[in-house]
Amino acid sequence: MSSSKNEPSFRQSVDMMFNRAVRLMDLPPGLEEKIRVCNATYTVRFGVRLRGELKTFTGYRSVHSEHMEPVKGGIRYADSVNQDEVEALAALMTYKCALVEAPFGGSKGGLCIDPRQYEEHELELITRRFAYELIKRDLINPSQNVPAPDMGTGEREMAWIADQYARMNTTDINARACVTGKPLNAGGIAGRVEATGRGVQYALQEFFREPDDVAKANLSGTLDGKRVVVQGLGNVGYHAAKFLSEEDGSKIIAIIERDGALVSDAGLDVEDVRNWIATHQGVAGYPNATYVENGTAVLETDCDILIPAAMEGVINLDNAARISTKLIIEAANGPVTAGADEILREKGVVIIPDMFANAGGVTVSYFEWVKNLSHIRFGRMQRRQEESRNELIVNELESLSKALGSTWSPSANFKSKYLRGAGELELVRSGLDDTMRAAYQSMREVWHARSDVKDLRTAAYLVSIGKVASSYRAKGL
Repeated sequence: MSSSKNEPSFRQSVDMMFNRAVRLMDLPPGLEEKIRVCNATYTVRFGVRLRGELKTFTGYRSVHSEHMEPVKGGIRYADSVNQDEVEALAALMTYKCALVEAPFGGSKGGLCIDPRQYEEHELELITRRFAYELIKRDLINPSQNVPAPDMGTGEREMAWIADQYARMNTTDINARACVTGKPLNAGGIAGRVEATGRGVQYALQEFFREPDDVAKANLSGTLDGKRVVVQGLGNVGYHAAKFLSEEDGSKIIAIIERDGALVSDAGLDVEDVRNWIATHQGVAGYPNATYVENGTAVLETDCDILIPAAMEGVINLDNAARISTKLIIEAANGPVTAGADEILREKGVVIIPDMFANAGGVTVSYFEWVKNLSHIRFGRMQRRQEESRNELIVNELESLSKALGSTWSPSANFKSKYLRGAGELELVRSGLDDTMRAAYQSMREVWHARSDVKDLRTAAYLVSIGKVASSYRAKGL
């Protein structure tokens, strides 16, 4: 987090970036203000009896925009959670959903708690009580407000919330759609856990398909061989690093965690580091890389791509001038402050903004919500039909080859791949890839078409605000 006295808060940064974009738009002042402000923020304080005493917890649920409903946004567990942070994250969710054309308004929730300080059964009691407080106010509801995992929460917490909602709404046939990010056996969808990290990969792939954009970052070629620094090896950072290194040939030269960083010019084994962290609760002592105690300083490592995938405000006025990367992709929400953003742009660093880069989670959450409402697994109706049709084509080609006296026959590898129909995971990945490509191109079009738009973040805000404004106008506002 930033330590500079002149640094704007996370919420102020979001507002500053919003204002920078709307100055380039022709919106009526009233509509501009309607889009900018949060509609409502609810603070709940509730007690849970733990370890022989009553403990009181404070939680929030903020609804930024109801231009579309339900509203959507994760619930995070962290002792740093506060109202300003939750409202800033809710605003980002509004713009993010609009950018990737997920039919939701923006919302966000948080609970002031360090989940590492509690046993699993205690966390369940706390989560169920928090969910109860939100559900009875319709702040969790399949048609009004649909949470998802965020920092400090995951499939386990979402399953508890879904079960709590079902207990309180026993006749709601769509109860499972009240929350996304659930385990598969509780109504989840294949590919949701990896979704945000996979979206980061797809975002980078689409960026590198455009040579002109790559050149703007003073880079060339493909992702293969690019030197990457990742901050935060949680769910998002881990999957992004894993996919980039294993599938795209990128080299992960540094991983930054709470207790320090690991650096290796030869490249780090992401899976091995992940296993070490799981066993030792940190990166200290890892034998196959150089350990640096001051992890924040490693953000300044010379690299091709920097992926901040942890907290907001980690790149700020204090360190922006020393950042030595060519391309930043914001896998976390708000990792670059408004002040740092200006410094980096002046240095020629290209930033792929958070509202696009980490939209994989809400995109696949949208797919899960649709699955829950339709009550059928993706691929169940068409997969075997696809396989039968493809087999018919291959058999006909083989017959035609024989009739013409040819010895041609498809390779076994091609045949097995071609004949395999798409299951849920393949369809989810396909939908996510298409979403990320389309969203990037919508930003890119504005970035290249308008001389007054100098960066992708401003382009993203212009696209998303324009869509939100259109929705409000359609409502008669």
